[in-house]
Amino acid sequence: MLNYKNVRPELEEMGFRNLATIYWNAGTPHLYEQIIRRREGNIAHLGPVVVRTGHHVGRSPKDRFIVREPTSMDKIWWGSVNQGIEEAHFTNLFYRLLAYFQSKDMFIQDCYAGAEPEHCIPIRIMTERAWHSLFARNMFIQVKSNKEADEHKPEFTVINVPRFHAIPELDGIHSEAFILIHLGKKIVLIGGTSYAGEIKKSVFTMLNYFYPQESVLSMHCSANFGDRDDPAIFFGLSGTGKTTLSADPDRTLIGDDEHGWSEKGIFNFEGGCYAKVIKLSREAEPDIYECTRRFGTILENVTLDNNSRRLDLDDASLTENTRAAYPISHIPSAFRGGTCGHPQNVIMLTCDAFGVMPPVAKLTPEQAVYHFLNGYSAKVAGTELGVKEPQATFSACFGAPFMALPPTVYATLFMKKIQTHNAKCWFVNTGWVGKPYGEGDRIRIAYSRAIIKNILNGALEKGEFLRDPLFGFQIPKTCEGVPQEILNAALVSGDRAKYEERAKKLAKDFKENFKQFEREAPKEVSAAMP
Repeated sequence: MLNYKNVRPELEEMGFRNLATIYWNAGTPHLYEQIIRRREGNIAHLGPVVVRTGHHVGRSPKDRFIVREPTSMDKIWWGSVNQGIEEAHFTNLFYRLLAYFQSKDMFIQDCYAGAEPEHCIPIRIMTERAWHSLFARNMFIQVKSNKEADEHKPEFTVINVPRFHAIPELDGIHSEAFILIHLGKKIVLIGGTSYAGEIKKSVFTMLNYFYPQESVLSMHCSANFGDRDDPAIFFGLSGTGKTTLSADPDRTLIGDDEHGWSEKGIFNFEGGCYAKVIKLSREAEPDIYECTRRFGTILENVTLDNNSRRLDLDDASLTENTRAAYPISHIPSAFRGGTCGHPQNVIMLTCDAFGVMPPVAKLTPEQAVYHFLNGYSAKVAGTELGVKEPQATFSACFGAPFMALPPTVYATLFMKKIQTHNAKCWFVNTGWVGKPYGEGDRIRIAYSRAIIKNILNGALEKGEFLRDPLFGFQIPKTCEGVPQEILNAALVSGDRAKYEERAKKLAKDFKENFKQFEREAPKEVSAAMP
């Protein structure tokens, strides 16, 4: 860790003047001291630090903008996901932010995104709070030495200033919170929100813009491999089970959320994990549970007893979106190298709120691309502002909020990758089976684990299948460790007529959503719709 009283030349070039103390690449113990000294958080039993994010307990997608500038203007997937903002607004806000930082301390973490050496990108995270600096240190790949830190030249820079608020009428945005991404300058400005996930996802958005232009598929997925050197990737939105199902003690974890697929194989973008911990149990998720009891872990909005300093992971009084941010080394089965070969299995996770989807289905490559483009699931309570219960949603590429380019760009790369490497594709429902949300129960995590195990050991592939008459995918007749009767959602619906009504409505929603891709999607992919 280096402490500077004066601004380094690269900060002066950006316009920073008269800063107080700069905490440059401060280590975890030092950041703990600063967090406590500045009253940013509390220490819980056994050592994790507990923080509050205030009003913003999840991402704020309506406050995220991409700057309209010449180098990226014609490439961006503009619309409700990627809102545009004029460069003049970005510049004016940036100048005010520079003035705001005068006479204030700054925390800087120099790190990397992308574990594969050929695609490793140096990044810099600049924050006004110590705990956000620790978050960056946990989530991204750390520099290995002082010499490496001195030679670090960031390509991407994120400036996170929660106490600095925008003026909507002046800045051309919707509220005092903002996430402004300038792809030409490779700078992100974040203010008015303390939710740390905005740091992580803004870097992901930049990677999603640049990597596909280098023929690297950027993916919102987790990844692991087993003793047979059999990599698998797990697509899915927040709350569908990416982190839970990939953190398998019998397999080696590569990463829990963001990966690239290059000519060499899969590589992690990050150096840490950001897991939901609401109602987390030692029995169902032992590895992640233990991370909530480790020094270095950050717990966002988790309830803490003021006397005993013990956690209550079941308490959702602040939000359902309680989070733990920890270095991947906290997971015993994780591989710190962050790379593996090409995946043998591609698993698309969904949380179906209508009870229509089966627990597992086998997909053809064309069906896989179709479901990849649609990205069907349900928004989980607390992941976004205003979401109080699961809602059906379609999120292109299972990560539309972070996809800067048109979805068909990623889908074309995805099709090429799975065909070239002969990857088997599966659709796994971790939500409701047969009966919808409010009438039935969510499928047991033990059943989802059994399904994944049977996929990865090859047993499910060898069994018999039935073709779903509406969606066309193949449903297995049996799966070891899963009751046979729940494998077919229609059979456990209780009311077949109501089930078919819900199924037809969902199929119609699929078709309606896919209309936006029909012009660019290959005909064989369009033919895979219900």
